[in-house]
Amino acid sequence: QVQLVESGGGLVQAGGSLRLSCAASGRTFSRSAMRWFRQAPGKDRELVATITSGGITNYADSVKGRFTISRDNAKNTVYLQMNSLKPEDTDVYYCNALLYSYVWGQGTQVTVSS
Repeated sequence: QVQLVESGGGLVQAGGSLRLSCAASGRTFSRSAMRWFRQAPGKDRELVATITSGGITNYADSVKGRFTISRDNAKNTVYLQMNSLKPEDTDVYYCNALLYSYVWGQGTQVTVSS
């Protein structure tokens, strides 16, 4: 059974940093692109960052230069380093594996105060 468990969210002041983690289990994820999404209540889920199996990264314009996605295939874990956080980054953050796109974790809440 494929599972994704996000962690690392919390409350931080604007300008601060957080590091999110996503632990994957049930499959080997090294061949899959991994993605971070975020979603606010009543809004569509937004793709924030992607990392391919080969380590190529891509970011939404709204987070480019502030967020960094990385992965540790030995640990089946993907990370999202978030710096210079803004109040508009407040959302629930989810990770997702492209090969198992039907699987979603519970998400982790990020709240940025002004």
